[in-house]
Amino acid sequence: MNAALAVDETVKTKTTASPPASAGPKQWAQTLAGYRDPNHSRSIFEIAVTVLPFTGLWLLSWAAIHYGYWPLAIFPAVLAAVFLVRLFMIQHDCGHGAFFRSRLANDWVGRAISVLTLTPYDGWRQAHAVHHASTGNLDRRGVGDIDTLTVREYQALTYWGRLRYRLYRHPIVMFGIGPAYIFVLQHRLPHIVTRNRRQAWFNAMATNLASAAVIATVIWFIGFGPFLLVQLPITLLAASIGVWLFYVQHQFEGTFWAEDPEWDLHEAALHGSSHYDLPHPLRWLTANIGMHHLHHLCSRIPYYRLPRVMRDHPDLKSVGRLTLWQSLSCVRLTLWCETTRRLISFREARAES
Repeated sequence: MNAALAVDETVKTKTTASPPASAGPKQWAQTLAGYRDPNHSRSIFEIAVTVLPFTGLWLLSWAAIHYGYWPLAIFPAVLAAVFLVRLFMIQHDCGHGAFFRSRLANDWVGRAISVLTLTPYDGWRQAHAVHHASTGNLDRRGVGDIDTLTVREYQALTYWGRLRYRLYRHPIVMFGIGPAYIFVLQHRLPHIVTRNRRQAWFNAMATNLASAAVIATVIWFIGFGPFLLVQLPITLLAASIGVWLFYVQHQFEGTFWAEDPEWDLHEAALHGSSHYDLPHPLRWLTANIGMHHLHHLCSRIPYYRLPRVMRDHPDLKSVGRLTLWQSLSCVRLTLWCETTRRLISFREARAES
């Protein structure tokens, strides 16, 4: 462990000096490009310290159920869910070509992990690339993001249209029913917006078959009931955590949205993505995904390099910063107000009408 960390810390970056105070988002993106090169020893280490604890916690939860200590199964199951989220973050970095220098290594590690995360790699990678290319663009919404209406669009809806949107935005749906539907059902088919539909369909079906084979093997050894009692809570909790993290990364009061003439890729990356400043243990468990403004500025930076970026460039710490407590208020933000250029709640929209 120490050797892998030491090697990573000694890797020289191309650019370490901060740009001048007047620098814009594009200059920051150029500066951050110097942190892109992955360290293969560190990447392999990160996989090991995620897969091994996940497997151990899964077995511990099963053992508690098997030997009749049901309440004791909850704690390892919760931790296993968090490590499953961390596995998804590795898949996420592979999708950006950030975890290894080789495209082939990134893709096959991502595909292998997708069997556990129930997220077909190729279709998701293509849809996620669209998200990065269009985040914060009011004219290009709908792919790889949370559906967000403007106040005018919401007010123009029929009664039933408003009701559907309010239900979609309800916390129980957004962080409970929705994540379960996405990861258990929706991901069984490829994303509809892909550059290569045949490849996406093939990858989705291959992932489904591989996941089914793993599930069938585990059920063969421990039985259907015990498997369901262990895996279902882990999957559902991991899905909810993942959606929550994605939500607060873009759905916060000071976020950036604009129409095409005013939209700028780098501006949207820096100011349309939050710095979810989590406590250190949660930061590690979520693979630094809270440093999302850095990730959108330069998606090729491996997640284990992001803290180095923050140390070298402390000016970036305050940009879009959200604490764990502050993030809870983001749930009420549901509509983009064209007048004030910020996300507001249904109540605030009603007061403005």
